[in-house]
Amino acid sequence: MDPQQHPGDDATPAPDAPDAPGTAGAAAGAATEPEAPPRWRLIGPGIVVAATGIGAGDLVATLVAGSRFGYALLWAAVAGVIIKIFLVEGAGRWTLASGHSIFEGWRRLGWWTSLYFGPYIMVWGFVYGATAMSASALPLVALVPKLPVIGDIGGVDEMPLMVYAVGCGLIGAALVWLGHYHRLEKIIAVLVGVMFVTVVGAAIVTLPNIGEILLGLVPRVPDGGLLYALSIAGGVGGTITLAAYGYWLAAKGWSTPRWMRVMRIDNAMAYVISGIFVVAMLVVGAELLYSGGIAIEEGDQGLVDLAEVLASRYGEPMSWVFLIGFWASSFSSMLGVWNGVSIMFADFFGHVRRRPEGHRDRSIGGRYYRFYILWLTFPPMLLLLLGKPVQVIVAYGVLGSLFMPFLALTLLFLLNSRHMPQAWRNGWVLNVVLGIIALVFVVLGANQLLEAIGTLGG
Repeated sequence: MDPQQHPGDDATPAPDAPDAPGTAGAAAGAATEPEAPPRWRLIGPGIVVAATGIGAGDLVATLVAGSRFGYALLWAAVAGVIIKIFLVEGAGRWTLASGHSIFEGWRRLGWWTSLYFGPYIMVWGFVYGATAMSASALPLVALVPKLPVIGDIGGVDEMPLMVYAVGCGLIGAALVWLGHYHRLEKIIAVLVGVMFVTVVGAAIVTLPNIGEILLGLVPRVPDGGLLYALSIAGGVGGTITLAAYGYWLAAKGWSTPRWMRVMRIDNAMAYVISGIFVVAMLVVGAELLYSGGIAIEEGDQGLVDLAEVLASRYGEPMSWVFLIGFWASSFSSMLGVWNGVSIMFADFFGHVRRRPEGHRDRSIGGRYYRFYILWLTFPPMLLLLLGKPVQVIVAYGVLGSLFMPFLALTLLFLLNSRHMPQAWRNGWVLNVVLGIIALVFVVLGANQLLEAIGTLGG
């Protein structure tokens, strides 16, 4: 899906969009770049950013929406996928056309962007690390007692969540430590395959009502569903990891405007796949839970609850398969964050340390990259031991509520700025679309901010 055609939007660079050697891992010139792969073989950074964004929380959000409103909010889930296609395309277009990373773009908008981004990425990583490890461990804790062979081994079925969480965190850190992007891409592609079979399979066995699905594509908001619709449209598919797309493009070797069309195909294909996941979970919620009047928890535990429902309806093996898919979703999301957000931190902190753009310390595999992997892995283990302190959660909520409006608004400015080659700037259609998206995120951010303040007051 091409959100907008631009002059020179083909396999060759635009005449006024020259390469920018030495920035964001850009190649020295188009002549040294690998040839673009055939479309049917194209698996790129899009699958990584989409898999990273579709974590357990997103699956639960759409599952609960289906359990409460049936198919009424299906259109919102589809809208959420389209929103992410536009946002990620903007981040990728900025990187390919300008030759600079997204952080370098933010820096050009003023010092205030660094003042916001620095505290955000540290607090976000501290809390997200614990959340990701717990989400990856939860299906394993539920799965082990269910497996007849392993479950009979003394003590294994009593394995605490903490042990699994720490194990997942350490394995994830080890897999991304050296910064081998191509290996990460292959691992995530396999995990996405597992997710596809399990999540879509769960939707198929419920025998969905095709007529109701088609009716759910018509925009309508049931009573009490407005904020929920906005949350699904804005929340499904990732937050900070959307901004990591440009870094993964550079790691892949796609670094100049000649890759623009390939990037757009990659991005659209990846979010179509993620859209299928989201729709599948809403189908499961509508057919299994809404029709049966079954309620589940809204946290990650909700997916374990769903596994129990699947077991009672279709047998234990079905719940085992689904729990494996739950783990694949959570672990692939964790791997993407451990790699992508660590690159973003390295770029930011390298700038703070006055390293030039393109310096090893500001790149994947550098020492600042590895520091942030450790930050994501070990300090959050304290939260797993002590529980999540209210003050930290409130800070996370406040900063997090501002990030998606921050990303949408800064992209709107950057893609129209003098730092963007003329041929690749936004037209009025994209400006209107990004403006609407930014407005949605401002409303959602304000609501989340009020909730965080309310938590602090309570």
